[in-house]
Amino acid sequence: MDLANTLSQGGESKGGVLAHLERLETRSRKKLEEPQGAQAAGSTLGSKIQQLRSLRDKLRADVKRRQARAEASVEPDQTLQVSTQVSERKQEDVKAILQAYRFTGLSGKLTSRGVCVCIQTAFEGNLLDSYFVDLVIQKPLQIHHHSIPVFIPLEEIAAKYLQTNIQHFLFSLCEHLNAYSGRKYQADRLQSDFAAFLAGPLQRNSLCNLLSFTYKAEPRGQAFPFCARLLYKDLTVTLPTDVTVTYQGMDTLSPSWEEQRASHEHLFCTKPLHQVFALFAQREERLDLKLVY
Repeated sequence: MDLANTLSQGGESKGGVLAHLERLETRSRKKLEEPQGAQAAGSTLGSKIQQLRSLRDKLRADVKRRQARAEASVEPDQTLQVSTQVSERKQEDVKAILQAYRFTGLSGKLTSRGVCVCIQTAFEGNLLDSYFVDLVIQKPLQIHHHSIPVFIPLEEIAAKYLQTNIQHFLFSLCEHLNAYSGRKYQADRLQSDFAAFLAGPLQRNSLCNLLSFTYKAEPRGQAFPFCARLLYKDLTVTLPTDVTVTYQGMDTLSPSWEEQRASHEHLFCTKPLHQVFALFAQREERLDLKLVY
């Protein structure tokens, strides 16, 4: 009985010891595995952090590249927009000028290139020839096409004023064209309305700023004609700056003829040409009336 008990107790003791040893071994193994698992998890986490940092840097670089491309594509558009705005402002300025000066003989219309200006000339209330200048509104301003006569100093006027003061450019051009048309109108009227007073052909140059002719103040009562030379040094005026009247056929004049010659010079300097001959015609009519009555 004692042996059986001893064996029984020994068996139980042995079984308890083995189980306890197994439990200790299991615990020890788990403790050894835990640091390894933590180390593996830490290594995985560090790898992911590194990947995220690389992705962040890549995204930053990509954003910078996109911003640079966007700025490069926006700048030409902005330059074009500014250029368009400047061009539109210039067109509005020119349009305003044309509207304001319409009553001075200027008019015009906007074109795809800029503005086409029409200059209507006149003299003594009579509408004469019209001319146009097609302007390209850009920097610098350019004359695309025009109908200005070649003897009008357009290039000189443009060089002085076109880039700095378009208002002055248009007014100066108007002055030259109106003065030319006015001088031409006077010469044409002399030839057409007072041909009976002329003792020969009227001679004139293209600008009509140099006229020479022989005439009789009293066509039916004067034996020798006067010779007149009218010079317009200023191309923007319609009255001559220099007038020379001589009496053809006589070296010396009597006081009365000299007085008449001097009065003719004064008339040519102060009145349009056709008006002077209109005065001669009125005097002729008065003389005729005296003879009748």
